[in-house]
Amino acid sequence: MTMELQEAQKLVLSYMNEAADQFQKVPGSAMLIRYVRSSYQNDPVRSAIELILVVFFVRYLLAPSYSTHRQNFVTLSEEEIDDLVDEWTPEPLVAPLTAFEESVQEKLPVIVGMSGPKSKLANGRTVTNLASYNYYNLVANEHIKEKAIETLRTYGVGPCGPPQFYGTQDVHMKTEADVASHLGTEACIVYAQSFSTISSVIPAFSKRGDIIVADKACNYAIRKGLQICRSTIRWYEHNDMEDLERVLQRVVKEQARKPLTRRFIVTEGLFETVGDCVDLPKVVELRLRYKFRLILDETWSFGVLGRTGRGVTEAQNVDSSSVDMIVGSLSGPLCAGGGFCAGSTDIVEHQRISAAAYTFSAALPAMMATTASEALSMLQTMPEILAGCRENIKAMRAQLDPRSDWITVTSAVDNPMVLCVLKPDVVNTRRLSMNDQERVLQECVDECLANGVLITRLKAMPVAPSSTAKEQGWQLQPALKVCVTTGLTKKETEKAGVVIRHAVTKVMTRKANSKLVVPPTA
Repeated sequence: MTMELQEAQKLVLSYMNEAADQFQKVPGSAMLIRYVRSSYQNDPVRSAIELILVVFFVRYLLAPSYSTHRQNFVTLSEEEIDDLVDEWTPEPLVAPLTAFEESVQEKLPVIVGMSGPKSKLANGRTVTNLASYNYYNLVANEHIKEKAIETLRTYGVGPCGPPQFYGTQDVHMKTEADVASHLGTEACIVYAQSFSTISSVIPAFSKRGDIIVADKACNYAIRKGLQICRSTIRWYEHNDMEDLERVLQRVVKEQARKPLTRRFIVTEGLFETVGDCVDLPKVVELRLRYKFRLILDETWSFGVLGRTGRGVTEAQNVDSSSVDMIVGSLSGPLCAGGGFCAGSTDIVEHQRISAAAYTFSAALPAMMATTASEALSMLQTMPEILAGCRENIKAMRAQLDPRSDWITVTSAVDNPMVLCVLKPDVVNTRRLSMNDQERVLQECVDECLANGVLITRLKAMPVAPSSTAKEQGWQLQPALKVCVTTGLTKKETEKAGVVIRHAVTKVMTRKANSKLVVPPTA
């Protein structure tokens, strides 16, 4: 037995030596042997764990693939499948129109030709147009027209490609430089669409797990951006700085012992849904105190507020460098198209590869970029344009508030988009619900149109599916929207204001004479 055991040991050793010789012929085997010896000498437990992991990895590779075929599913025949398909009814992409919306759509006026201060309708009538954002009547400016036609002949209609690939042209880079210089920021990026700018900027920086504190009255484009980013949203009462500070304190306290996250404050400079201005100095003070980043949407204040139209930063003497991202629109007052985001160079360059609306959209047409640059230049060199618009705003407001017994103006003094809501005592006395107010104001719009003045209503804002119950508690106040323009003289503006005031009085008096009493809604 001893001889046989010795022979067996010699045979095993010979096999091991032969295997070792063959292994040493493999490239890199010497390094592996030195690593194993060193690892075992210094930490044998580690070597054992690594061996287990290697065995698990080899076992995982050799294991059979996972089968997706379940054994406990119900088998359907072809006829049953066809029946289920026939019975399935997809949900509509767009909700059906209500009776009120259908009636409004049937009477919707159609403009033929250029949308100017005096516009011609499809029925042949010429009306005073106070329903467009052509505040400075740049649509009719001959210099801008000539520049736009020259650019169109040189560059064509559109770039036919996304930015950063083959869609970026020299006029785009010039517009970005002009906007950055106008605002006093390091850099700027131009988007092809105004609405998708802010809704793309927000998710480009804020992701799941980050925190955003937003004003309850933020416009629909901002809300879409908040929905897309999937961040944690905290709402504060509209323009209530005390409530904003309370929310910021709560966020800081909740995150004290948690991993560091990105935190943002999102607000508008000039609120689309209310018309008033943000208290920007106070917001900047709070964001510095609690270490938040600030995204300021100046879609409705850029080109409107300030001596040269720089927006709320110029109007309230706030350094643009204290705002991380300034988002605005090149359409409306500038008579162009697209949007922009201005800030530091790093912020701008990050968006060129991470902002969906920039990367996956065709670049802004060159004609629009040139128009925006020319409009900015005119606002900088001719501030009397803004001064003339503000004189007309005063004339319009003087005819509507406080002269009217029925409506009051909620928008800021320098806001050319004048929002008029029914006075609270009128609403309470007549017990008007939100839908009732919409119908009454639509009758006012129709009455104004019958008297030659075209205005519109502040359209209802859809509520995002992901909105919280607290957010849904905030309701958009129905309002008349009157857009003042320098294309009209002060006398013409006053006359249009008188028509609007008399139309409201006529509608409300007719309602009172008809003894309409609307029961309170539940």
